[in-house]
Amino acid sequence: MHRSRSTLPTLALAAALAAVVALPAGAVTGPARAATAGRVTADDPAQYVNAYVGTGQGQPDFGNGGGAGNTFPGATAPFGMIQWSPDTATYQHGGYSYDDHRISGFSLTHISGAGCGDYGTTPFMPVLDGTPVDHSDFSHADETIAPGSYAVTFGNGLRTELAATPRTGIARFTYPAGHTASLTVDAGKAFNDASGSITLGTDSLDGWTESGGFCGTGNRYRIWFHAVFDHPFSSAGIVRTGGHDGVDTGRRSATGSSPGIAPQPARTEQARERRTAAQPPHPDSARPASGAKALVSFDTGADRTVTARVGISFVSADGARANLAAEQHGAAGIDRIRTDARTDWNALLGRIAVDGGTTAQRRVLYTALYHSLLHPSVLSDTDGRYPGFDGATHTARPGHAQYADFSGWDVYRSQVQLLALLDPERASDVAQSVVDQGAGAGYLDRWTLANGGTGVMVGDPLPIIAASIHAFGGTDFDAAGLLRIAEAGRSDPRERPGHDGYDTIGYIPADDASVWGAAATTLEYTSADFALAQLAARLGDTAAHDTLMHRSANWRNLVHSGGGYLRPRDRDHSWPAFRPEQQDHFVEGSAAQYSWMVPYNRRGLFDATGGDAAAAARLDDFFGRLNAGPDSAQAYLGNEPSLGTPWAYTYAGRPYRTQDVVRRALTTLFTDAPDGEPGNDDLGELSSWVVWASLGMYPDVPGRSELVLASPLFPATTIRRGNGATIDVAAPAASASARYVHALTVDGAAVQRSWLSEEFVAHGGTVAVTLGEDPEPAWGSARADAPPSFDVGPAVPATGPVTGPGAKCLDVAGGATGNGTAVQLRQCDGGGPQQWTAASDGSLQALGKCLDVSGSSDAAGTAVQLWDCNGTGAQQWWPRTDGSLLNPPSGRCLDAPGSATADGTRLQIWDCNGTGAQRWTPPPAGARP
Repeated sequence: MHRSRSTLPTLALAAALAAVVALPAGAVTGPARAATAGRVTADDPAQYVNAYVGTGQGQPDFGNGGGAGNTFPGATAPFGMIQWSPDTATYQHGGYSYDDHRISGFSLTHISGAGCGDYGTTPFMPVLDGTPVDHSDFSHADETIAPGSYAVTFGNGLRTELAATPRTGIARFTYPAGHTASLTVDAGKAFNDASGSITLGTDSLDGWTESGGFCGTGNRYRIWFHAVFDHPFSSAGIVRTGGHDGVDTGRRSATGSSPGIAPQPARTEQARERRTAAQPPHPDSARPASGAKALVSFDTGADRTVTARVGISFVSADGARANLAAEQHGAAGIDRIRTDARTDWNALLGRIAVDGGTTAQRRVLYTALYHSLLHPSVLSDTDGRYPGFDGATHTARPGHAQYADFSGWDVYRSQVQLLALLDPERASDVAQSVVDQGAGAGYLDRWTLANGGTGVMVGDPLPIIAASIHAFGGTDFDAAGLLRIAEAGRSDPRERPGHDGYDTIGYIPADDASVWGAAATTLEYTSADFALAQLAARLGDTAAHDTLMHRSANWRNLVHSGGGYLRPRDRDHSWPAFRPEQQDHFVEGSAAQYSWMVPYNRRGLFDATGGDAAAAARLDDFFGRLNAGPDSAQAYLGNEPSLGTPWAYTYAGRPYRTQDVVRRALTTLFTDAPDGEPGNDDLGELSSWVVWASLGMYPDVPGRSELVLASPLFPATTIRRGNGATIDVAAPAASASARYVHALTVDGAAVQRSWLSEEFVAHGGTVAVTLGEDPEPAWGSARADAPPSFDVGPAVPATGPVTGPGAKCLDVAGGATGNGTAVQLRQCDGGGPQQWTAASDGSLQALGKCLDVSGSSDAAGTAVQLWDCNGTGAQQWWPRTDGSLLNPPSGRCLDAPGSATADGTRLQIWDCNGTGAQRWTPPPAGARP
C-alpha cells in the first residue's frame, strides 16, 4: 500500500491559520473531530444523511426522467442487492413520491435516481383483519429514516420497521390491539410488466418474480425470495384475482402476472422509433391483483409484533435461503441488524471527514455521499454464484463479489471515480464485473441491469468506467482482458452503433438515421477511446494507445471553423442548418451544452474555437443560468452533459470563475430538503458531483486521476482512500461566500497549479488553501498552470523539413502566406517555406499556418493548401508505420500525383497505398529550426 508522504510543513501552516481564522457563522464541529493537526475523523456521519432528498420535485420536468432525484428512502446496505423501501400510490421512478401520503407496499428491490423505472419487485404490505388494501395513509411525521433502516406508522396504527444486510432484509410489523395481524406478499408485481410464483409453508413464503423492460427495452431478470416469520400462519391462502373476492385458503401456491405502472420514456434509438404516444408521467399504482398474491395472518396474542426475515437471490431459491442463513444467522434481531447496517454505512461515509461548516452543508454532503454509494448493486450470492450475461451461472473469485446495475452513460463521469477514490478494492470488483459482462454478452452494453443489457442511452461508457477505476488505483481486475473486449467492441454495432462512419470519416454522420444523437455519440466515443488509450498506456500497449489516441481526436471533425461550437455534419462533409439551442443530433442536451465535451483536450478545443478569451466569454454566458434545460444555449446542471463544464474555466486561465460557478451551483441547486436535487440522481452520478464540488476537486478527464480544483466548502477535510493513502485539505476560511483561492500549497510547497497530479492522488498528501470572498484572477492564470490536456501530436513540437518522394521537401509555394497557397514538392533548401512544425495538436504548420485539405473534402485528388490553423480534421496529419501521413476524416494520405517528383508538383490526398509517392519523413522529435 502507498503511504502518505510527510505532511508536517503543511499541517503546521494549517494549524497556524486555524488559530487566527474563525469558523463561519452557523458552523458546527460535529460529527468530525480533530485527530491530529489538520486531520479529522467522522463520528456517526450517518446522522447527517437525509434519504428524503431527491424524492420530491426539485426542478421543472425537462422530459429527461422528471424533475426529481428519483431516489428512495428505504433500508439498504452499501451497494446492497436488496433495497427494501416503501412505494407510494403515486408512482415516481425510485418508487417513492414525497408529496403522496399513501403507501401501497414495501417492495424488495429498487434503483436510485434513474430516469426510467425497473425493479420494485415482490411488494410486502401489512394489513389488518385479513383484508387486502390498495394502500394505507401515513404522515412523514410518523416515518423514521436512516442509512440501513426505515420505519413508518400508518394512520391505522400499524407500524412497519425495516433493516437490511447486503442480500437480506428484516421487517418488524407491530399491529394495533383488537385486530388480526395480516400481510400480503405479491410475487407477480413489479414496477414493470411482471410475472411470478409463490408457495406457502407453515411459517414461510418462497417464490420468484420476473420482470424487466427498462426504458421500454427487452431486458429480463428473475429474483428468487425466501421469507420466514417468527410466528406460524394462523391462516393463509392466495388472494383471488381482483382482490375483492376474498382469499382462497385451499390454495398453497400460485403463479400470476400484472401490467407495469412505470412510464418508459424512449432512451434508445429503437425505442424512439417504436414510440407512438407520450406516457403519463406519474400514474397511480392501483392495478389488478396479479394472481400470485398471498395473504397470511398470525395469532399475535399478547405479542403484537411479527418479524419477517427475507433473503433474495438472482440465482436460485436455494441461493435466497443460503443468503438469509449466511447474513442473518437466524438469531440477530432487527435492532442488531439496524445497528450493524448503520455501522457499515458509517465506515464508508466516514472515509470523507469534514470539520466546520453548517449542519445543512453537512447534510447535503453526507446525503450525496450516501446516494453515491448505493450502486452498483451486488449481484452474487454469499457463495459467489451469480447469473452471467450468457445465461449461465458463474462464480466470482474467492473473496470478491460481482456487481450489477451500471448506469453507464451517467456514472462514468464522476461516480465511479469517487467509489475508486474511497474504496479501490471494491472498485476493482466493479471493474471486473464490467469485464465479466463483456465476456458473457460478447460486447459491452451501455446501461446494464441485473444480468442483462438494455442498450439505453448512447456512447461506450463501460470501458471508461473500468479505465477510470484503474487510474484511481483499483487495479485488481483483468485490465488486459477489458482492453481486448473493448477494442473488439469498437466495431460491434451492439456496442457502437454508427461505428462505420466514426471509423472511416471520423464522425457519425447526422444523416445516419440509425443512431440517436450522431454528434453527441461521436463525442461519447472519443471520450471512450481516450480512456482506453490511457489504460493501454498503463498496460504498456503502445500500439493500442497510439491508435486509440488518434481516434480520440475525432472531435475535431465536428469543429466548424470560426463558429465556436461542435456541430453535426452530414456524410458528404456538409453542415446542416444549426442553432446552439438545438437538441437535434444530440442527446438530452443541446449543441451548446455538448460543445464543451472534450474533457481530455480542452486546450485543443479552446484553440480550435477561438482561444481562451473567447472560451471564457462563452462560458460566462453559458453559466448565466445554471439549470436551463436541454433546449437552451446555457447550462443544464440537472443532467450529465453539463456536469464537467464548470471546471473548463481552469484550462482558459480563469480558475476563479470555476470556483464561483461550482460554489453557486452547489449552494443554490442542491439542498438538504426532499426537493433538493435539480434532476435525476442517476444511480449516484448527480450526488457524486455534489461530493466532488464540496471537496473542491473534480475528476475531469476520463481514464485518468488528476483532479481539477475549485475550492473546498469545509475548513478541514480528510479523505481516507481505504488503501492506506490519506488526503488532508485545510481551508480555514472556507464558507459559502469565501470561495476564491488566493494561495495554495501542496505538501508544503506553494503552487499556482489549479489541479492535483495523479501521483498525489495515488499516494496522498496535504493541501492548504487560503480563501477569500473576493476573486484573485492572477492565481492559476498562467497557461503553464492549467490542468493538462492530451492531444495526438508530439508532446514537444518538432520543427524541420518534411522530406518526401525524390528526396524533395514539402514546400509552401513562393513562401506566400495567403489562405489557399499551394503546397508542393521542391528541392530542399532549408528555407522558411520548408520549415514545418509537427505540432502537439496533430497538425503540420509552416509560416504560421497549417497544411489543409481544400474545402475539407474527402475526394481522392483534392489538393492540399496552406490555411489558417483552425483545429479541424482537415488539418490533421497522422504518421503511419509505412511512412505515410493520414488525413483521418478523408481516410486518405498525403500524395504526390502520379509519383511525380518535379519541383512545383502540387500535392494532394489519395487512397493510402503504401507507395513511395506517399512516404514522408517529418521532423524528428525534439528538432528545432
